[in-house]
Amino acid sequence: MRILANDGIDPIGKKLLEEAGIEVDTQNIPQEELAAKLNAYDGITVRSATKVRKELIDACPNIKVIGRGGVGMDNIDVEYARSKGVAVVNTPASSSLSVAELVFTHLFNGVRFVYDANRKMPVEGATQFNNLKKAYAKGSELRGKSIGIIGFGRIGRETAKVALGLGMDVLAYDLSDVPASLTLELSGNIKVEVPVKKVSLEALIAEADFISIHTPFIEKPLLGKEEFEKMKTGVGIVNCSRGGTIDEEALIEALDSGKVAFAGLDVFDNEPTPRASILQHAKISLTPHIGASTNEAQERIGVELANLVIDVLKG
Repeated sequence: MRILANDGIDPIGKKLLEEAGIEVDTQNIPQEELAAKLNAYDGITVRSATKVRKELIDACPNIKVIGRGGVGMDNIDVEYARSKGVAVVNTPASSSLSVAELVFTHLFNGVRFVYDANRKMPVEGATQFNNLKKAYAKGSELRGKSIGIIGFGRIGRETAKVALGLGMDVLAYDLSDVPASLTLELSGNIKVEVPVKKVSLEALIAEADFISIHTPFIEKPLLGKEEFEKMKTGVGIVNCSRGGTIDEEALIEALDSGKVAFAGLDVFDNEPTPRASILQHAKISLTPHIGASTNEAQERIGVELANLVIDVLKG
């Protein structure tokens, strides 16, 4: 049996597959060539780059399993694949902490102007040091502030745990149930229950000092011009979820007006070619869709994905 790991796989995951008697090919096949070449394999694993749509599924009846290393599966026609008898598996828990930590990378970046300082210090630091120091003198702390988390699944809850550990208040919105509290695990095996406040989306938008999005892909942006108008002046926005959940043009307007103090974006409407007005904006902290890109998360993803694929092909 052969698997194409088209977007790569952690070496430990690859080793597990090989020990199970499954050959693993990690050479990337361009999207436009997959239909002609994928039938040489029994399965494919992807991350966010490779798309597995209806046409590719129809062209490759030999495929028995599609594995997604990560949470969202909007790059796969999941239900269609399953209707054709193809197993579709993913690793929703493996990258949750890594994404949550990146959310706070952007938040700390924003409240202390690090994103802007890193742009200006190499150019102006030697001659305008004191001016820059004054420009960044009005930073703020996260402790005691409220964070609104839109989408309270695994990643949303990990984000909430980090926030609670920092002494923030958590406002949570989800279509499903939201727990009344979360368990924080401290050093020395100490566990503490900390309360979470479930609110409506409207209340979250109006009350939160910071907003972080953790929802699957949706057709219509959650945050647009109308929503920005209802937010607190000086709110910070972070999106490490999916492109399209924020109206980027409305975000730029809100940043320019001062309604939004800063934004942290790991995902974009037009990946892998985000619009220049987003990339060049002075109030946006930017990363190139790296939420799950830590060594620890990739190892966890590789192991979980390998075991899921083995279960399908060897079960």
